[in-house]
Amino acid sequence: MIDIILVEPEIPANTGNISRTCAVTGARLHLIEPLGFDISDKALKRAGLDYWEFLDVTVYKSLEEYFAKNGDDGLWLATTKAPMSYDKADLTGDVKLMFGKETAGLPEYLRERYRERCIRIPMKGEVRSLNLSNSVAIICYEALRQQGFPGLSGEGSMALEQYAEG
Repeated sequence: MIDIILVEPEIPANTGNISRTCAVTGARLHLIEPLGFDISDKALKRAGLDYWEFLDVTVYKSLEEYFAKNGDDGLWLATTKAPMSYDKADLTGDVKLMFGKETAGLPEYLRERYRERCIRIPMKGEVRSLNLSNSVAIICYEALRQQGFPGLSGEGSMALEQYAEG
């Protein structure tokens, strides 16, 4: 199982896009307050389209509440400050992928506490970072790739047409 944890997300469209990624991959979504928007906001639902009903989403009042209920087994923190590329991390089994808010990332105390579990997406040095929803998708799909895409279809309708023709 893959858990996506967003710490204090600020932009509703990003969270909407991430919710869509979670819906199509079966990943669970965890939102840590304060949120920069109301989850009933039209922009969030518009970005998530009709996928919101397919989500397993939980909202927490704080990081402390999240950790008290879920622990930290399998936790990986995505940060531009990490020394390790995400493709070097063992993302097999149950993983929890934590991402910080758009304007500040993850708190320093968390990055220090889980220093050996911090991963980054390689990018050019002069560019600050990728969009949050893109970062979640990249690392989520790396975890799925390492796990063999469990429960996901690897073929589209074109493959079915090929079999029908052959």
